[in-house]
Amino acid sequence: MDPSLLIILALGFVIHLIDTLAYSVRIAGIRTGRLAISFSLFNLFVLVSRTANSLQAPLLAKRVEMHITGGTGPLMLPDLRWLLAAGSLATVVGACLIPTFQSAFTKAVRAFNVHRSVPRLLFVSFSRSGVAHLRDSLRMPAATALAELPRAPRLPIYILIINTLGVAAWTVAVVAALYAGTIQPALRVTAVSLSAFISGGATILLYVFSDPYLAGLTDDVLEGRATEPFFRRSVIWLVGSRLVGTLGAQLLLVPAASAIALLARRL
Repeated sequence: MDPSLLIILALGFVIHLIDTLAYSVRIAGIRTGRLAISFSLFNLFVLVSRTANSLQAPLLAKRVEMHITGGTGPLMLPDLRWLLAAGSLATVVGACLIPTFQSAFTKAVRAFNVHRSVPRLLFVSFSRSGVAHLRDSLRMPAATALAELPRAPRLPIYILIINTLGVAAWTVAVVAALYAGTIQPALRVTAVSLSAFISGGATILLYVFSDPYLAGLTDDVLEGRATEPFFRRSVIWLVGSRLVGTLGAQLLLVPAASAIALLARRL
């Protein structure tokens, strides 16, 4: 595995890790009663994710171009599967880090109420006391919480299915379009632009169905109509469905790429 691919995988890992940790932001917002500040502070991590995506895109595109010009387009498939696998691994790591991240992020939200300045908050976070607070925030996922999942109330199954399908489509969209470019090298620019069809479908599933339901559940907890333990279990189920979605992206990769290549020819 060459250094260029390792960098691409590392950037993909960061992107999926932050996407997974985003679920814990709502928990911090519930615990502090400051949901708006929680989302605002998490934008710092979103900025890191978008920067990683901006760096990854040209590196991945160049790798595809080199395979195409070298006549080794089919050899691109293992690289793309490694990239999807990095997303699944990041989801698992993110799930394990959620208790720690939620605890540390809750302290950061409360600290912001004192400092009222993101630069000042960052300075304090990297100070000796900030590192000590981070060390105190280290938490291991509770095995009892996982053991109780089958018996405890959970989210409606259709929400979990929608979240799984949405994550799978979102994860595979650009990757499948890039691989479609190796199938139809003369139409690779068209193929890449067609990724919007898959990512658009994923956006509808995630932001029309899944995310609004979670937002409503968050408000229910804040207003006392639902309990925090139920919300935390819901987050575990959603993270689990996210993991299944990233694994399902492996199955969708070749069919989606073939469909994009066919559509590129028919346009």
